[in-house]
Amino acid sequence: MTQYYDPSDLANFGQIGDHAPELAAKFFDYYGAVFAEGELTAREKALIALAVAHAVQCPYCIEAYAQACLEKGSNPAEMTEAVHVACAIRGGASLVHGMQMRRQVAKLSL
Repeated sequence: MTQYYDPSDLANFGQIGDHAPELAAKFFDYYGAVFAEGELTAREKALIALAVAHAVQCPYCIEAYAQACLEKGSNPAEMTEAVHVACAIRGGASLVHGMQMRRQVAKLSL
C-alpha cells in the first residue's frame, strides 16, 4: 500500500527550487538565518519547531525535527512536553473561537 506522504520527499526538498531558484534561495537563506544560534539556542529552536510541526500537522517536519531535537540533546520527555504545549495552544485557540460562535448565535437568536 502506498502512502500519501512519501518519506523521500523530505530528502529531496532542495529540489523545490528547480523552477524558481531565486525564490527558493531566499527561502533557504531566511530559513537558515532563523535557525542560526541567537537569543535562542539551536536546541530550543528545534523544540519549538517540533511543537509547531505538530500544530500544523506536517509529517515531514515532525520527522525532521524529531531527529534534530535528538541530535541537539533533547530527550523524548522534553519533546513530548513540547508537543503537549502545542496541543494546549491549538486546543485553546479552538475553544476561544467558540466565543465568536456564541456571539453569532446570540445575534441570530434575537
